[in-house]
Amino acid sequence: MNNWVVRSCTGLAYVAVITAGILYGAGTFAALFLLVTILCLWEFYDLIRTQKQIRIYPWYHCLFGGGWLFIATFLYAACDFPLAIFIPYLLYLVLVLVSELYEKQPDPIMHIAAIFLGQVYIALPVALLNGIAFPAGATGIAGYNPVGVLALFVFLWVNDTGAYVTGSLFGKHRLLERISPKKSWEGFFGGLLFTAASSLLFARFEPGIPVYHWVGLSLAVAIFGTWGDLVESLIKRTLGVKDSGKILPGHGGFLDRFDSFLLAVYAVWFYTQLFI
Repeated sequence: MNNWVVRSCTGLAYVAVITAGILYGAGTFAALFLLVTILCLWEFYDLIRTQKQIRIYPWYHCLFGGGWLFIATFLYAACDFPLAIFIPYLLYLVLVLVSELYEKQPDPIMHIAAIFLGQVYIALPVALLNGIAFPAGATGIAGYNPVGVLALFVFLWVNDTGAYVTGSLFGKHRLLERISPKKSWEGFFGGLLFTAASSLLFARFEPGIPVYHWVGLSLAVAIFGTWGDLVESLIKRTLGVKDSGKILPGHGGFLDRFDSFLLAVYAVWFYTQLFI
């Protein structure tokens, strides 16, 4: 019971912070997801460093790598900065390769691969979120549109809850047992159903987008979000850890909370680019 109370309180605080950060304005959106980028990268690199005994300096790759990629993408999307804003990040990528000549790592390929994996797995999708917050045709900071970003998270939360409830009540057939023994096909389809239902609320308050697109978008988020959860489970199982961290009582680490989000971002971005 105590663990349930702690987990619930942490979950409510998490939802409140994310929702407020998205809705308050472009500034809080940028600050929130810059922090998400840095903290998730920090946990990822720290896991690799401790479990695989690879010498990685998390602060360097979080701040000068993922941190700058998010800032550059935000400035490009929100303030119409020229593409030259990405030059420091490109130089960072080159420096990662060149510095390997002097690092004297026991396994240079593994070292480079781990660094680049963090950038592709975490930094890139969070940076891509700027393309959702500032859709095509947006003019400056005033063009910030929180609806798509908020919908992404609401769909993920509803999908997680729906899948958990349905799976607990009816789950018999394992979805991918070697990766996540508790997930079931019944839970997966239950999550899809709940998420599709929640999309009708967004259709009501945002009538400019047809209902069928809201439903399609919600289903895409649910599917990609499930994959995102499974991908992080694969990483943790490979590294032999249960949680990515301990900073969130009852929930583990930041990466544990944003695992579904990291692939669901692609679903929203692709769907909006192709159909909306």
